[in-house]
Amino acid sequence: MNPDLDTLATRLYVTIDDLLIAHPQWAPERPVVGITPKLTDAELITLAVIQALLGFTSEARFWRHADIHLRGLFPYLPQRPAYNKRLRNAAATMQHIIAALARDCPSWNDDLWLVDSTPVECGRSRETVKRSDLAGYASYGYCASHSRFFWGLRLHLIATPSGLPVAYALTSAKTDERDTALAMIHLDPALEDRHGQKLMADKGYRSASFEAELINAGITLIRPTVSGEKTPRSLTKFLKPFRQIIESVNQTLKAQLDLERHGGRKPAGVCARILQRLLALTAAIWHNETSNQPGPARSLLAYDH
Repeated sequence: MNPDLDTLATRLYVTIDDLLIAHPQWAPERPVVGITPKLTDAELITLAVIQALLGFTSEARFWRHADIHLRGLFPYLPQRPAYNKRLRNAAATMQHIIAALARDCPSWNDDLWLVDSTPVECGRSRETVKRSDLAGYASYGYCASHSRFFWGLRLHLIATPSGLPVAYALTSAKTDERDTALAMIHLDPALEDRHGQKLMADKGYRSASFEAELINAGITLIRPTVSGEKTPRSLTKFLKPFRQIIESVNQTLKAQLDLERHGGRKPAGVCARILQRLLALTAAIWHNETSNQPGPARSLLAYDH
């Protein structure tokens, strides 16, 4: 394993282990009576992050790679079915770790947020859609940026200009972006109590009621002026470069972390794999910011080989 990834993995493992000791309620539930797993929860989650950063979408290939190259860090590797089952059960744990790492980053205190959503395709053929266990969760939606329809879910993301995930949600493809953005903010008290915060969005987030709720939470919405508005919106000249940032964050998730090649067939599996990729992005930004690594905070180039 390359030295940069080795350093990140070691720091991440120690941090996760400390967090789970300090917050035992974050750990996945397991029977009171039973055999303690040889692979700890901290090792499990660190291994999942390494898999995402190295770009392995095939777990069979990753397991062969881990058996050859990662035995020094992980002396015990369980069977793949056991790894998959434990990773699905660790979804809530990964959410806690993402939040803890994000709050430890200097960019967490940035007074500007960017919000957007991106498709998470879950199938293309009619037969896949008919027999999928995701029925009732996934739906048909339209991706305006690629001018195409898709069947799947939609990942909503609020991020800082450095790309750090502040809040996220996985919904049906048809769920209203504004309702989801408000729910993400209201569900986390740390996000509601941010008076003076600015939220930059595209014109799809235009709504008087949406903007009024943001104002009540002390958040100012920055969006493009749309045709028919008599008064031009303020700060719109800054929109283009910052919109490119949130789009590049989505591109990082898709091109480098293979967001759409998640391989999940059931709701729990899809959620675990999306969280795995969000955690990998957060962990990389956390490591880059807190150890003063050169280059952009969201750069994964040092870890993907």
